[in-house]
Amino acid sequence: MLTPVTVTDFDDLLALWSNPDFTRHIMGRALSEEEVWFRLLRDLGHWATLGHGNWAVRSRDGGDYVGSVGVFDYHRDLNPPFEAPELGWGVAPAFQGKGYAAEALSAVLDWVDQTLAASRTVCMIAPENLASLKLAARVGFRPYAIATYKDHAVQLFERRRSVGQDGT
Repeated sequence: MLTPVTVTDFDDLLALWSNPDFTRHIMGRALSEEEVWFRLLRDLGHWATLGHGNWAVRSRDGGDYVGSVGVFDYHRDLNPPFEAPELGWGVAPAFQGKGYAAEALSAVLDWVDQTLAASRTVCMIAPENLASLKLAARVGFRPYAIATYKDHAVQLFERRRSVGQDGT
């Protein structure tokens, strides 16, 4: 299940983002409670301001917090700059390898194609994050550049909008 992130997701987000197994390819370290709170406020602001942001991913049976997937405009300091909606995703280690990330990411990409109608979407992935590299390729992202973000090498990917039979 995908639902826009809410303040009630804080405890689940704190458990996820304070887990060094989860954050190793994203931040390189676990986050503090304060940092997770700021991330949550940023996510809430995305929804309030842009009408999109992070969705909480929960299992249908039981409602366990699985992770998140989202569409962002972070104005990242990148060269080349992101000039399209950015996608990001992450699944808690206990749920990795079970297809949750692929299902959630595919659903959000369908939403992006239908709702935002952007001609392309982008993402960045650390070169050592093999699971995310594989997933990005599976859903149609292709590499287009290598960049440095916060002193770390990242691979930039793009995905062209899917066009349906009706041309939209």
